[in-house]
Amino acid sequence: MPAVTEGELSTGLPYLRLGSGPPLLVLPGLSPEHANPTGARRRMSLSWAAPFAQHFTVYLVNRKVGLTPGATLADIARDYAGAIEQDIGQPVMVHGTSTGGSVALQLAIGHPELVRRLVLAAAACRLSPDGLRVMTEVARLINEGDSRRATALLFEMLVPRPMTYAAHGAGWLAGGLLTPDDPSDMLTTIAAENSFDAEPELGRVQAPTLVLGGTADRFYTEDLFRRTAAGITKGRGRLVLFPGKPHGYPASAKLAVGVALGFLIGT
Repeated sequence: MPAVTEGELSTGLPYLRLGSGPPLLVLPGLSPEHANPTGARRRMSLSWAAPFAQHFTVYLVNRKVGLTPGATLADIARDYAGAIEQDIGQPVMVHGTSTGGSVALQLAIGHPELVRRLVLAAAACRLSPDGLRVMTEVARLINEGDSRRATALLFEMLVPRPMTYAAHGAGWLAGGLLTPDDPSDMLTTIAAENSFDAEPELGRVQAPTLVLGGTADRFYTEDLFRRTAAGITKGRGRLVLFPGKPHGYPASAKLAVGVALGFLIGT
């Protein structure tokens, strides 16, 4: 495993950095707290990043602590743009997963000069109606302090429908995952993504873009993945669909990681 540096970028974004080469920003999915991962989550994140670190200086970058209530994804993306300009000093490759993919897409829309290539893994121009309904309910349950039901509901969405019952039980047992001391950053992020619809602005993306989606993803639909890739200007959008695969597959599976890495290095 390459040496890991940990810190905070000038706009307040916590990061883990490893590898060498051109800069690659990796934006994670929704997290209870906006902090660098610890324990098993840290080991998983660094293991995932290791193949990319053979070719890039990888920055695993979360959202900042203390988001302004009512912040939009454009506001959140502006934090990343500032960090690229002030700390990295050159355009970057970007890989965003799920919520991180939404932020990455907004970054490429609002600051196209800063993004060289873009990978959207299990992310599209907006949530599906089912995804929006569930995330609205998750936020309500967290607001009411019922993190166990919120986690169970979230886990249901991460698996194919035949596995929903088992996933619900696992989520119920893991209810503490969505119980940070202060859930306000997570709730602000959920609200920002729930109101996000980038389809009218996809033509502003200048970077070659790869959309990775599973056809069994319940947060998005195959049509949304197709719309997102097709909407990227000048035919620069590409789409790879994984038949029958759920939300987590395009981000974590070895095949999907290999496809993303090949795209980023230009093969």
